[in-house]
Amino acid sequence: METFTDVLLVTANVGSLFDNLGEIESDWLHELYKTIYSYKPQFIALHFQEVGGKDYMVNMGHAENFFRSIESSQEMKDYDRVCIYVDNQFQADSFTALGSMYFIHKTLNNIYQYDFNVKDFKSLSGQNKYVGSLEGVTTVEKEKFPKNFWPDFKWSRKGFMRTRWIIHNQGLDLVNVHLFHDASNLTACESSPSIYSANRKNALRYIINRISDSCCSPLPFFLFGDFNFRLDTLSLVQHLSTTADVQTVKKDSSDKVERIICEEKDNDHQVLLQIEEKLFAYLHQAYFREDNVPSLLKYDKEVAAFHDVISEEEITFPPSYPYSEEYTKPTQYMNTRCPAWCDRILMSHSAQEFIHRRDDDGERSVVYNTVGPDVCMGDHKPVFLFFSLRTNNH
Repeated sequence: METFTDVLLVTANVGSLFDNLGEIESDWLHELYKTIYSYKPQFIALHFQEVGGKDYMVNMGHAENFFRSIESSQEMKDYDRVCIYVDNQFQADSFTALGSMYFIHKTLNNIYQYDFNVKDFKSLSGQNKYVGSLEGVTTVEKEKFPKNFWPDFKWSRKGFMRTRWIIHNQGLDLVNVHLFHDASNLTACESSPSIYSANRKNALRYIINRISDSCCSPLPFFLFGDFNFRLDTLSLVQHLSTTADVQTVKKDSSDKVERIICEEKDNDHQVLLQIEEKLFAYLHQAYFREDNVPSLLKYDKEVAAFHDVISEEEITFPPSYPYSEEYTKPTQYMNTRCPAWCDRILMSHSAQEFIHRRDDDGERSVVYNTVGPDVCMGDHKPVFLFFSLRTNNH
């Protein structure tokens, strides 16, 4: 007998949610609940990055209230089993600021969670909440990247958190991921691929190796989080400035570039593009919007290095970062970074195979999109994947 379980996976970098306390939280939650209501999933996985924001020591109390408000909301009342993991211990060698929430609907009975200590799956009930360093919690694996992965950063909160599940005889790993950002737009322009891209590649390969190691039998997996993937900045800038005069401004008498200015050759030498360490100001911002997604994806190259082990659904939505944090400008990008698809839901080839098992029925298909596309959600738009898991009870 076949069983169908509707699943919703969501990733959200919520740092700016806590850095702008109270201003956008209610709308953010409304959009999340609206997505849940639209798809009515039986299993929900929410992966959060940068819990507490930049000023996490001040904001972590509010972060706990944020998790509590989701857990206890009227919209989630039919989910009678909940697992929550929040890493909020500020230990330099282990702190990741990751948070994961899993909700199981009262109609979903055949579900089990893995215990990494006893190395077996077990049933679960009620509310299971773990807040702190997560050391000793046997149903989650959390790891901060070793320091050799981020030599250019003084300190980092980057890492990953894994849980594993069986839903109606289908096992799967769910991994919350946060990789390294581009510290400087200018450095990102120096080479193709950039040094930052190389750091992310090493870190992602490390995660894939860790979840495929011999301590646990490998399962189909979903990696979803803020990968900080960026467009190939050097190639894109060369394309955008094809018909422009390009000037590099160096700092004092040194060779260090502090500004790149691309001016139109006519039109009164209007500045087409200006790049500084934390400035990426392009005159025609509409270039990064929906109707131009296919041509932009040519510069989205970081996932390609993992096509041997990873798949992704087709991207049809605009870059997920960096959106304006101004309430009245929900679809406008900030001029801080080149827009990019930082927030992703990636999966093993075996996982992609089983999420498409139901496509032949002409029933509910796979949906890959953003939450709150027309609402201010902070600098990152959350990204979701909905699918119907088709399993055989035998």
